[in-house]
Amino acid sequence: MKRLISLFIVLMPLLAWAQAPTVNPTATYYMTNENGEEETDVIDTDTKDTKPLNAPVHFVFKSNIERPLPDGYNDNVHCIWTIKNTRSTNDTRDTETTPIVRNQEEFELDFHDSGSYVVTLRVIFYDESGQDILYEYPEEGESKTINFSISESKLEFPNGISPNEDGKNDELKPKDGFKSIVSFHAAVFNRWGKKLYSWDDVNGSWNGKYNGKVVKDGVYFLVVSAKGGDGIDYNIKKAINVISGFNNGEGEGGSEGSEGSGNE
Repeated sequence: MKRLISLFIVLMPLLAWAQAPTVNPTATYYMTNENGEEETDVIDTDTKDTKPLNAPVHFVFKSNIERPLPDGYNDNVHCIWTIKNTRSTNDTRDTETTPIVRNQEEFELDFHDSGSYVVTLRVIFYDESGQDILYEYPEEGESKTINFSISESKLEFPNGISPNEDGKNDELKPKDGFKSIVSFHAAVFNRWGKKLYSWDDVNGSWNGKYNGKVVKDGVYFLVVSAKGGDGIDYNIKKAINVISGFNNGEGEGGSEGSEGSGNE
C-alpha cells in the first residue's frame, strides 16, 4: 500500500504537467445601432450567424488564457492575432485589404470599414528558456475563428417634418435603418440661404425650431455631407417641407442678419 502511495505521489506532477492550457478567444463589441441605442455582445469561436454590425464599432479582444500549472506554463507566451477583412463587391475602394496583426493577450480596436471579418488567434507556450515549445493553440488540424460582418452603409432623409409636438415626424433626422455612417455633418437653411441649425452626429436631429420657436411653414433646404464605412460619400441636398400648422412666422430668421451658427 505504501508503495502505491509513493508511486501516486511521483506521478501526480507528471499527470498535472500533461494538462494543456486552455485558450478561449472572445471579441466583445460596443456600438450604436440603427435605432440610436447602445448595444454590446460577445462573439467567440462557437458563435454562428451573427447579425451585421453598424459601424463604427469598438471591439475588445481577449485570449482568455488559463495555465494549469504556473510553474510549468509560465509567462513565456506568444500571441498572434490576425484580422482579415473581405470587402463586398459594392465597396467603392480597392478590395484588397492589409490584415491587422496584434501580439497582446488582450487589446482594443475600432472598426470603421464595412466587410466580412475573420479573426484567428495562434498562441505558443514556451518553456522557461523561451526556446522549446510546450504547447500550441489551436492544436494541429483544428480551425478556430471569430467571424463578424459590418454592414454596407445606408443613409436617407424624409421629404418633410411636422414639428407640432404630436410625437409623429416632429424632427428632421435620418430615416430608420441608416447603417455604418462613420462621419456626418448636416445643416438646414431657409430660402434666403441663412443657416438655421447644424449637427454632426448621425443620431442627432433638427426639431424645426430657430431661436427656440418653430419656424414658419414652408420649404427649407437640407445639406448633408457624410461617409459610409464602405467608402461611399453622401452629398445630399434636398428641399424639406415644414408643416406644423402653427404658421406663426416666428424664428425663421428672415432675409437679413448674419449667418446663423451651428447647433442653435
